[in-house]
Amino acid sequence: MSAMFRSFSVFNYRVWFIGALVSNIGAWMQATAQNWVVLTELTDNDAAAMGITMALQFAPPLLLVGVTGWVADRFERRKLLMVTQGVLLLLAIALGVMILTGSMTLPIMYGFALALGVVTAFDNPARQAFVSDVVTRENASNAVALNAASFNGARMIGPAVAGVLIVAVGTGWVFLVNAVTFFGMIIALMLIRPHELMPRVNTAGASRLADGFRYVGKRPDLIVIFAMVFLVGAFGMNFPIFASTMALEFGRDADGFGLLSSILAIGSLAGALLAARRDRARLRVVVGGTILFAAAAGVSALMPGYWAYAATLMFTGFAVVTMLTTANGYVQTTTDPALRGRVLALYMAILMGGTPIGAPIVGWVAAEYGPRMAILLGAAAALVAFAIGATWLLASGRVRRSENRRFRLTIDETLPIAVIAPAPEEFSDQVAETTPLRLPPPPLRRAG
Repeated sequence: MSAMFRSFSVFNYRVWFIGALVSNIGAWMQATAQNWVVLTELTDNDAAAMGITMALQFAPPLLLVGVTGWVADRFERRKLLMVTQGVLLLLAIALGVMILTGSMTLPIMYGFALALGVVTAFDNPARQAFVSDVVTRENASNAVALNAASFNGARMIGPAVAGVLIVAVGTGWVFLVNAVTFFGMIIALMLIRPHELMPRVNTAGASRLADGFRYVGKRPDLIVIFAMVFLVGAFGMNFPIFASTMALEFGRDADGFGLLSSILAIGSLAGALLAARRDRARLRVVVGGTILFAAAAGVSALMPGYWAYAATLMFTGFAVVTMLTTANGYVQTTTDPALRGRVLALYMAILMGGTPIGAPIVGWVAAEYGPRMAILLGAAAALVAFAIGATWLLASGRVRRSENRRFRLTIDETLPIAVIAPAPEEFSDQVAETTPLRLPPPPLRRAG
């Protein structure tokens, strides 16, 4: 099997991938319908209301980060995901029924957005960390990239289908179709062979809740990653606001909005597949993806027509997924296994939790000054993120002058990362089996 798809050699990962793909298609359909309902049915094209909805939905991962990370480390993730997926299924049914019966209002939609955010706050870190339970550490970066490919492959299908369904039968049915797709993930979790999962650590005690924060505090490279992800996530990744308001500016309906989201996913999928070919995640790729995103977003804001704007979205999607997939893989593969769930919960909280801060601001800018200014705001935030990452590369000694060419700069391989040793009370066979061991250097051979 090729290096790009090497994780598919594991049965559990194949089952997980298929279930996640089905569920992700439904999730993108629901996200498209929800944004369109708020923008066109519950308000009169009010982008600020959409920003508030997004803020309510993405705030819980930030507010509950300590609890959700501890839960992802403490309990069996497969069973935890069955619970969260079941609750999300029920919420989708309730949303669809209320919209079909005409009883949905903007305040009620705000309440549903908050409820979805709370459940997602527990679902996301468990889903991220569960990948490390399914595949070996050597394949973790590849599995993360393939997950992003599934996510963005679904993003190509879901919004386009949702746009057509909204025009044909209405938004309520989109939520009910999404409810059915949750069975794909639930069935996959039931088919997974528990005895083939990788050994993992069960930490025992609320006293360890702050360990993830302390661990990241001692890792300046992770702090840089988190700062860059926060800026891009808060101001640059408000694609529902950008695409929906730009679609309205170009005189398009829900199908035009859905098509823009699908076109964005074409570039996203290309970025995810390219990331899957890399043997490991590197910080310099995160920095490069950030500046590419800033450039692509800036150009897209200047496009005069619908199809010209749509074409630039492919480059935007490629850049942002290159950055985020590499950042995710870097965090996954350089973090102590005993703390991985809590560190990933913090990573996801920063990525998604930036939305409550950025989305209302971006929505207000789009409502007051137009969607193009909102897009330029995201591009400016990405430029600041690039400056942070580039400064770190220079300060850390990775960038140096070439020995062969006077004016050429080179970037060294990622510097070695020291993995924290497990505390005595946390030590177990699982820790020993999932923690890298330092091998002695090979003996030198005598010439002769």
